[in-house]
Amino acid sequence: MAKNKTTETQSSVTDFINAVENEVKKSDAFELLKIIQEATDFEPKMWGPSIIGFGSYHYKYDSGHEGDAPLAGFSPRKTAMTVYFYLPEEKREELLSKLGKHTSSKACIYIKKLADIDIEILKKIILLSIEYTQNLYPQNK
Repeated sequence: MAKNKTTETQSSVTDFINAVENEVKKSDAFELLKIIQEATDFEPKMWGPSIIGFGSYHYKYDSGHEGDAPLAGFSPRKTAMTVYFYLPEEKREELLSKLGKHTSSKACIYIKKLADIDIEILKKIILLSIEYTQNLYPQNK
């Protein structure tokens, strides 16, 4: 079984964000750090070299693959701020349609600037994602 590449590290979240070259992304990353930390009450930790995670859970798939992952997380990537989420299908489109200017994939929201989105909707997405994940993996509550 392959070992997970994205595991919690002892690297500094502040140092990681300070290394972001784009000043708008750097400022947005510090703001998003504050928003998620206040919304979740979890301390931020680095996961792998480039993901800032909050809280954690242990998963085990039917295939036998298992590991740990952050309950909430984001990364200030070059092209966009990537926010990781996991929502039930019935809530996904409703919330994403109210978020503002973004693109998304199955488990990521891509945001160019925080000013383009509704922060309160983002908080709802993050908190619902945590609740949904904890219900899927109840041993983590």
